[in-house]
Amino acid sequence: MSRRAGRLGAVLFHTALALMLASGIAGAAPRHGLSAFGDLKYPPDFTHFAYVNTAAPKGGSFSLVGWGGTTTFNSLNNYILKGDAAQGLELLFDSLMARAEDEPDAVYGLVAKSADLSADGKSVTFELRPEARFADGSPLTAEDAAFSFEVLKEKGHPIFREILRDVAGAEVLGPHELRYRFSGDLVRDLPMTVATLPIFSRRFYETRAFDQTTLEPPLGSGPYAVADVQQGRSITYRRNADYWARDLPVNRGRWNFDQIRFEYFRDRTAGMEAFKAGAYDFREEFTSKVWATEYGFPAVADGRVKRETLPDLTPSGTQGFFLNTRRAQFSDVRVRAALALAFDFEWTNKNLFFGLYRRTHSYFENSGMKAQGVPAPEERALLESVGAAPEILAGEPVTPAVSKGDGNHRAALNGALKLLGAAGWTVKDGHLTDASGKQMALEFLMFEPSFERVIAPYVRNLARLGIEAKMRIVDPAQYQERVKAFDFDITTQRYVMRLTPGVELRSYFSSQAAQTPGSLNLSGIADPAIDALIEKVIGARGRGELTIAARALDRMLRAGHYWVPHWFKASHTIAYWDRFSRPGAKPDYDRGILDTWWYDEDKARKTGGR
Repeated sequence: MSRRAGRLGAVLFHTALALMLASGIAGAAPRHGLSAFGDLKYPPDFTHFAYVNTAAPKGGSFSLVGWGGTTTFNSLNNYILKGDAAQGLELLFDSLMARAEDEPDAVYGLVAKSADLSADGKSVTFELRPEARFADGSPLTAEDAAFSFEVLKEKGHPIFREILRDVAGAEVLGPHELRYRFSGDLVRDLPMTVATLPIFSRRFYETRAFDQTTLEPPLGSGPYAVADVQQGRSITYRRNADYWARDLPVNRGRWNFDQIRFEYFRDRTAGMEAFKAGAYDFREEFTSKVWATEYGFPAVADGRVKRETLPDLTPSGTQGFFLNTRRAQFSDVRVRAALALAFDFEWTNKNLFFGLYRRTHSYFENSGMKAQGVPAPEERALLESVGAAPEILAGEPVTPAVSKGDGNHRAALNGALKLLGAAGWTVKDGHLTDASGKQMALEFLMFEPSFERVIAPYVRNLARLGIEAKMRIVDPAQYQERVKAFDFDITTQRYVMRLTPGVELRSYFSSQAAQTPGSLNLSGIADPAIDALIEKVIGARGRGELTIAARALDRMLRAGHYWVPHWFKASHTIAYWDRFSRPGAKPDYDRGILDTWWYDEDKARKTGGR
């Protein structure tokens, strides 16, 4: 997973959560929490989330390599297009409401003690807590929250402009009262979207440009502040002992480490060797070969390092080789389908991944939103309304071909050649050429050498089709710039879909996002039918309606062959030095590591902890 995907996946996760307009909630009295379809697990008088230990001690340190294998950073601004931001910056900023990780899409009061949704759903009013403070002791007011919305919409990453396009404005009604107004009819997501935006200090940015990269630590109001920055090497956060919200129900038992440090290494091999030496505490393993073969070192054998597999109940992500349809040679769907046939997952899984993965079929894999079988009547009606092709209306969704895993991929390659021939490509002297005689040539853009072993067999299969395919490894900064500018043929990416998908789908798959530099629509998908189905998902009034719309969208996306789907596992494989304890129950929809674990001094003494 690339750094930009991991970073923006986190931003989207915390800023594009869905809210409701159903079940008699609109126009009700102010509420302590919000959810997409009205249901809340926790009552108004709840004291803490069920997955925390309120007696957890504070103290100690926790160090890790960032999620997704990030290798460098050059900015402490996580909310703009420019630069490559450090991980963990979300620890600095509070929002109006905070997510409960054991519910699909619920948030509860943090800076805001309550939210009052209007009867028509076109506005929501938040009552802020007067005691809210930034880390320097200055008050956090409605002016700051309104400023944060305005600066994100005007100067933030293009993703924010897309998410917030139907938020008409923020009106400050008083020092601790703020009203957001919405336009259009698809307003279900918008109250929770604004409730989960990071809140910046207006006063801080009066003398600083928000839209510029910087290594100056920003002023936040969250549980941590930046303590130390070693550019490209590490960033350390220190717990704010005077954190104003530490005793609120949404925070009790959380944020227990005095210090959290994200480590950076130029490649995964160096990162693994540093972990073996005890240079940092925790890593989530994303490489199956490493998980299967490199954890036999002494600290694992004697129990000082623990290995675990944590269940993952969230959709397992949209990962694959994304084909840039802005390139003319990928404009024909038959060409894209042929390229997918050339990838032999079964051989790859058996010989490179030690059989640890399953093949991804769906953009909503590992969830009820995955399309399966022929469309149900409600789904078919929806597909008919957007003009879906007959084979989509009557058939099963596109599913990757399955090989025997023995390396004999001839049948799939023959099928690929037929598709390429139908699209006007012919093989001459071993070269796949178009009508002008130009050979098809394509490049895999990447920044990590460790992925070469996965792409190399695919390149060999493409060569058997007469395609000149090669790998281009660039440094992380150049990779980010090229991806933001859509300057690539094929690249690898992973997106994490939410349990209640909403406005972020526009950034992934909409026609507008296809033309927006820095968007996550890497394939350049521009299809009015897909645009219409995205709006159906966003506008769904109940979970059943949302599921039907998501399945229809999944069918249309899969039929377009915009990617060569990869693999997934519905779990997190983690390893850590045994210096920590944690609650008995993990939250259903999150790892719960940074915010619910704690430093255990007794264990640390046995493992040489710091």
